[in-house]
Amino acid sequence: MASSGLPIHIHCSAQKPSVSSSANFDHLKSTLSNAFKPFLKQTERLPLRIDVAPQTLNDTCLKLVDAAVDSVFEFADQPLLPSQSNFGPVDEMKEAVQVTNIQGEIPRDFAEGVYIRNGPNPIFGALTSTSSMFGRSSYTWIEGEGMLHALYFCKGVEGDWTVLYKNRYVETETLKLEKQRNKPSFLPAIEGDSPAILSAYLLNMLRYGKVNKEISNTNVFEHGGKMYSIAENHKPQEINILTLETLNDWDVNGGWNRPFSSHPKKAPGTGELVILGIDATKPFAELGVISADGNKLLHRADLKLNRCSLCHEIGVTQRYNVFMDHPLLIDLNRLVRGSSLMKYEKEGYARIGIMPRYGSADSIQWFKVKPNCTFHLFNCFEDGDEVVMWGCRALDSIIPGPDKGQNKFDWFSRKLRPIKPIEGSMDAVSEDQLVFPRPYEWRMNKQTGDVKERNLTGTEYSMDFPFINEGFVGVQNNYGYCQVRDSIASSASGMAKYGGLAKLYFGEQNPGFSLKENEVEGLTKVEYHMFEKNTFGTGAAFVPKQGGVEEDDGWVVTFVHNEDTNISQVLIIEAKSFTSKPVARITLPFRVPYGFHGTFRPMQLQNDILSIIPSLNSKIVKSISPSCSQIHE
Repeated sequence: MASSGLPIHIHCSAQKPSVSSSANFDHLKSTLSNAFKPFLKQTERLPLRIDVAPQTLNDTCLKLVDAAVDSVFEFADQPLLPSQSNFGPVDEMKEAVQVTNIQGEIPRDFAEGVYIRNGPNPIFGALTSTSSMFGRSSYTWIEGEGMLHALYFCKGVEGDWTVLYKNRYVETETLKLEKQRNKPSFLPAIEGDSPAILSAYLLNMLRYGKVNKEISNTNVFEHGGKMYSIAENHKPQEINILTLETLNDWDVNGGWNRPFSSHPKKAPGTGELVILGIDATKPFAELGVISADGNKLLHRADLKLNRCSLCHEIGVTQRYNVFMDHPLLIDLNRLVRGSSLMKYEKEGYARIGIMPRYGSADSIQWFKVKPNCTFHLFNCFEDGDEVVMWGCRALDSIIPGPDKGQNKFDWFSRKLRPIKPIEGSMDAVSEDQLVFPRPYEWRMNKQTGDVKERNLTGTEYSMDFPFINEGFVGVQNNYGYCQVRDSIASSASGMAKYGGLAKLYFGEQNPGFSLKENEVEGLTKVEYHMFEKNTFGTGAAFVPKQGGVEEDDGWVVTFVHNEDTNISQVLIIEAKSFTSKPVARITLPFRVPYGFHGTFRPMQLQNDILSIIPSLNSKIVKSISPSCSQIHE
């Protein structure tokens, strides 16, 4: 985008301001707040990602701003507790490696392809916080730079398997910039004291033309035959799936100029991609529809929301788009008033919007639902007059964390502590239980406007990061899968850890559940696949069986890490025998930190093996693809 042309004046002084008294600091906060008010009034008419080109400022002035930042802001690494060790980053690999330590067998009808997962991996060894005359600000774990971890399943001519592993940073423009400077440069601009965040907001824009870093660490998805890395705060980055090289930001050939939410959805039947982009300034949310080949933006609509709700995912059915407007809000005006930029407003309303695929704001039918915070969906589909949405719902949000002044570890540890199982509804639970998401159903009748809500699995286990067989996105499905939170380990570490997986049978009732008089329906049948003690997993995905007929013909794959042995593995679990031991355990030669979402992309790799690992032994290459061995030799 073009420069905003905002009239920003910088006054330089050789003397550091005094902060000897609290009165001076309070005056500084008040002055800074007042100074930012006219600036933010102008930004309300502009997108949040204002590209203030650094070239428009005098080089000398930029050097003075850099010097001022180095003088006033002190960077410090945020330490990790021993129980948080696998949340720490790893080094980027120079080349893929062959994985030979495999227990069990990879099934012969397992799909050839790539299992890839995204996650945070701070580039300088740790997340940083800053302290200054304006107060403190810090990054949260979810803001580490994105790193891709990929496992390549290459099937040989005799049906045998060669497995390769590689990791690589998502090379966003801001990551390249900080690598070039070889030090943390962006000031944290999400969590902390309001004056510190406001100053970071402005100084980041002055120095780099961006409010904050482009982290691209949340999800990986395919569209139009191309792979993309994504996070909420920027456009997706195209990825070369063989080398994991970052190519270009994806703006749909100039048709889209704002971020995507992290979970765009392919519309059933057409293959079009439905996207949602949020922003802290109006328009707060816009919906887009991209052609099946990924080359053209077919439709764009301002949803005309009156607030910025942090919507992480969108749903689709055969005819409709489905999205949530819940009270986890980003509010610049609240930040200026001295409170947090992001906050879950417990007394706020929640609603679900349904609109035709190519509809406008006027065509949205809104359904008011119980206040909640729902980041992730299993699926949406049409059932007669009803639109059904299945997701993982919580009654509060663990993001952004405690209010300033509270002990961060104690707050997270208390919020994540275990709870006693309660049959049926979880609505009447204590505050400590509110952040635990659990599978939930909303049924919205488009004819009557009524909504039916119910918990699907009770309160015994907290579950999140749902996924399904992607061939059933937008149509009625029978099975869903998700990660099961280990509440004891999560509370002890102050970080969410997932000690197993669950398979939900949406059309079947839990045989051990007895109906109460006031219950219309019983709880959904669930099977659990729990990991070994002190082993936790992330990024699970479903791999359809080649030639499979039924929806659950296939396997679930997941990265896991054993904290006692410090060994990372990939497990392959047969979906139809979900409670059985994994059919294969693939032990990786390097540690893989905990992360976010993963996916599996079926693809033939025989002729591409040398692109993944050029130095692979010629005998191995020949066993995979004879034509490749000639190139190698």
